[in-house]
Amino acid sequence: MPLARDYFEFQQLTGNRGLIFSFVGFLSEGILYSLGEMLKQKMSLEDTDAKITRRVFSVFVEQVQNILRYSSERVSDEPHASVALSSGMISVGREANGFFVICGNVVREQEAAALDQRLTTIAKLNPDELKSLYREKLREPVESDAIGGNVGLIEIARRSSRPIEFDFVPVGEQQMFFCLKAYI
Repeated sequence: MPLARDYFEFQQLTGNRGLIFSFVGFLSEGILYSLGEMLKQKMSLEDTDAKITRRVFSVFVEQVQNILRYSSERVSDEPHASVALSSGMISVGREANGFFVICGNVVREQEAAALDQRLTTIAKLNPDELKSLYREKLREPVESDAIGGNVGLIEIARRSSRPIEFDFVPVGEQQMFFCLKAYI
């Protein structure tokens, strides 16, 4: 059984993609806090500029919160329970010109269509347009069935140094794997 070889190859694959941090599995608010603290420490030990560290951390938190709120792979007693475990992946990496934060999780197909439409619009906006949309969304009343204020994706795009990237792939009956990448 090539256990060590398989996992060494997995480690090499992630390292070759520039990843400095990666988590795959079930997440909770407590895990978000712990992972966030570890990420800040790692970046501090590498003498990363404090402003860049804050931007990376902010995008990291927004993306994990999206997993916690919207992953269709959840373990909880009720649909929008305050205590739940949501499955997904979150990675932070370094490229030649900076950092990236990438997340992924499974969503229902109908949610993917609406998400694709929102992200397509957001990705085309310049910084001033993003700022304006962000302020507009903050003034709108929160929809009764909404989990958040619908500003997280806009905030990610605002903190990104270039347009966000996203993609979907079918993974099962009426389910899609959603992936979002932001650059800092």
